[in-house]
Amino acid sequence: MAKILVADDSKTEMAFLLDALKGTGHNIVTAVDGKEAEEKAMAEPFDLIILDVIMPNKNGFQVCRSLKKNPKFKDIPIILTTSKSGESDKFWGKKQGADEYITKPYEPVEILLAVKKYLGGA
Repeated sequence: MAKILVADDSKTEMAFLLDALKGTGHNIVTAVDGKEAEEKAMAEPFDLIILDVIMPNKNGFQVCRSLKKNPKFKDIPIILTTSKSGESDKFWGKKQGADEYITKPYEPVEILLAVKKYLGGA
């Protein structure tokens, strides 16, 4: 069972993500903003991190960049989720170190496929 950090400031989006991930058997830890996500990521090991881009205190781009600069996170996949769908946004997300960039709105299967891609299993 893998450990996944999910960060999103929207209660609706967080509920959607948790509902999508509940059947995977993975241990899910949540954060409500970028600062909390970064603090939790630094405090304990995760196998996968899912970050919303538009969050208070630190956005997902900033958190992703900060974590990926740390060798500890070199091999930890980071998935960015956002309503920012422009090609320049996707390019910028990848430039910050994101392994995957999923545009909202998305279907639960998109998140599950990304999780499976990086963690295997369901």
